[in-house]
Amino acid sequence: MNILIDEVPEYVIVDGEEYIINTDFRISIMFELLMQDSNLTENEKIIQALNLYYPEIPNNLSEAVEKMLWFYRCGKDIEQNKKVEEEREDYSKPQQIYSFEHDDELIFAAYLSQYGINLQAINHLHWWEFKALFKGLNASNKINEVMNIRSMKIDKNMSKEQKIHYKELKRLYKLPDDRTEEEKEREFQQELNLFK
Repeated sequence: MNILIDEVPEYVIVDGEEYIINTDFRISIMFELLMQDSNLTENEKIIQALNLYYPEIPNNLSEAVEKMLWFYRCGKDIEQNKKVEEEREDYSKPQQIYSFEHDDELIFAAYLSQYGINLQAINHLHWWEFKALFKGLNASNKINEVMNIRSMKIDKNMSKEQKIHYKELKRLYKLPDDRTEEEKEREFQQELNLFK
C-alpha cells in the first residue's frame, strides 16, 4: 500500500465480501486508547474494537480482527513491524513516546499550526491520512520536542550536567507508567549505573 498512488480504503474484505470500516481518525484513536485500558479483559477489548470499526460486524471474527488490525496499521504488513523490532539494539518493550490521551492538546496544536487543520472542526479525516500527517510534523512542534525528550537515551558520554538536565526534562514530560515493578526496578538500576 502506497498512500501516494493508492486510494485509502473505505472497506476491508472478509470472506470475499466487502465490509465498510469506520475510517475517521477519531475511531482509531479510540481504538488505541481502548487497547491501553487495563480495566478491560482482552475479549472485552476485541468486542468493543469490532463495534468501533465495523457498522456491520463480519461473521468470521478472526479475519475481521485481522483486517481491523491491518487497517489500524495503515496497511503496513506486520512482518515489516517485526523486522523493525528485530533491528532495535535492545530487546525491551518499545517505549511509548506519545499518548493520544495525555498529549491531546499538543497534537491538536501541531495540526492547527502546521496544516491549518482544526481536529475539532473537521468533519472527517481518514486515519491513514491523519497518521501520515502525524509522521510529517515539523521538529518545531512542541509534540515532536516532547517525543524526542521521551525517546532520548541518557548515556555515560554525557556530562553530569547534561544527564541531570535531560533527566529532569524526561521527568517533566513522562507519561503515566504501566510497566511491572520488575521492569521499573531494572530500568532504575540501569539509570543508577549511568551516574557511576
